[in-house]
Amino acid sequence: MVRSAVRSLWAEPRAPHPPGRVWRDWVLVATLALTAAFEGILRDQLVWRPVALVLGVGLVFTLLWRRSQPLAAVAIAFGAVIVLSVAQLIGADGTVGLSTMVYVVLLPYSLLRWGSGREAGIGLLIILVALLLGLTADYTGVVDSVAGSIFLLFPAVLGASVRYWSAAQLRERDQVKLREREQLARELHDTVAHHVSAIAVRAQAGRVLASFEPDAAVGALEVIEEEASRTLAEMRTMVGALRQGEDPALAPQQGVADIERLAQRAGDGPPVDVELSGDLADLGPAVDSAVYRLAQESITNAVRHARHASRIDVRVAGDGDWVRLSVRDDGERDAFGAWSPGYGLLGMTERATLLGGSLQAGPSADRGWTVTAVLPRNGVRP
Repeated sequence: MVRSAVRSLWAEPRAPHPPGRVWRDWVLVATLALTAAFEGILRDQLVWRPVALVLGVGLVFTLLWRRSQPLAAVAIAFGAVIVLSVAQLIGADGTVGLSTMVYVVLLPYSLLRWGSGREAGIGLLIILVALLLGLTADYTGVVDSVAGSIFLLFPAVLGASVRYWSAAQLRERDQVKLREREQLARELHDTVAHHVSAIAVRAQAGRVLASFEPDAAVGALEVIEEEASRTLAEMRTMVGALRQGEDPALAPQQGVADIERLAQRAGDGPPVDVELSGDLADLGPAVDSAVYRLAQESITNAVRHARHASRIDVRVAGDGDWVRLSVRDDGERDAFGAWSPGYGLLGMTERATLLGGSLQAGPSADRGWTVTAVLPRNGVRP
């Protein structure tokens, strides 16, 4: 398990979208370069003053690449720190580096915040080597060594924390987008697919009637035009809702009271008988809309798939806590097609489950197909 975790961290890619260089970076670099220059010129008892001055000023510019090339910046800066520590170990008497070079603590943060897993591993190894050599070259006690180690490594811990917090936020946003896409897919299937199915049925009927009953064919074309207009309007509403910075023209949600209109749109399919009973007032908006969508999808499926059906019965009943929907046809279905769970049935089940209800669909005991949904009237999950 440990090996798998290490392998996963090693293979982790760079954090996405690192910020580019801004004016504050240039101000920081200019300020630190001037400070290092003044320290290198004015500080007393500085060993190898020219080398310390060049390194102190030159390494400041690694900060400009700390986000885009974090490993290269760490390797250059801490590589120089390692060289200075080794020089001090082999006999340099006095202070070799500049105090201003404390700016290198910004690099471990950037390494863990923006680098890949491979870069973070290699960079941390370089930093640890520099830390051990520095403590060895300038050992002043356990307390100072521990404090110095925490001071150097804390930015790395902070960078990793910020990185994984940002990744968690990004995953959460992705989950929200995924849920929105699933909801949009359900709406597309439940609304647009319904109208397109009606258009297809009417077009087939019009083609049959055109040769011997032209007036009926003209009526079919009128229905096709009406359904196409509805489809276009609903598509525009959905697209408008997806556009950022725009307020879409929202049409009122259709609910239980509109189910009877579905019977009028069945076209040349089997007649649809709708019966509403019980307490159906003051339903939660989500439940009211869901009952309509479930009835719409069930009727559409019955019209398309129920062969030789003579009727479709829609029953909606409400009581104090629940709303029950039943859609039943008496047609014949292909055995494989009847049991094949398409996107429509999946979307219907998801819609009912998200509201704390349930949905069952299957062949009736004698003939036909029955869809039964039970939803809490206030839409609260159990």
